[in-house]
Amino acid sequence: MSDNARESFGEKTKAAVVPDSQKSLTTRATETVEGKADSTASTAQPQSKKSTPQKIGDTLSNNSNENNQSLLDKTKDTLGLNK
Repeated sequence: MSDNARESFGEKTKAAVVPDSQKSLTTRATETVEGKADSTASTAQPQSKKSTPQKIGDTLSNNSNENNQSLLDKTKDTLGLNK
C-alpha cells in the first residue's frame, strides 16, 4: 500500500504495462502529471517518514532518493537559516 499523497502501486503498474501507443492523449498527459507529482512527493518526503512498502515501491520504480531531510529543511540549509 502506498503512502498518502502518493500514486498507488496499482496505477503505476497499469501505466507501465499498457503501451503508450494504446493510450489516448488524455491518458498519457494524466499519467505524466501524476508521475511528476509522485516524484515530487517522493523527494519532499524524508526516507525516515516513508513506510517500508513505499520505500520498496520507490526503489522498484526508480523513484527512490537519499532524502533524509525534509524539503523545508533543505531549503533552510541552502539559505543559511537552519543553523
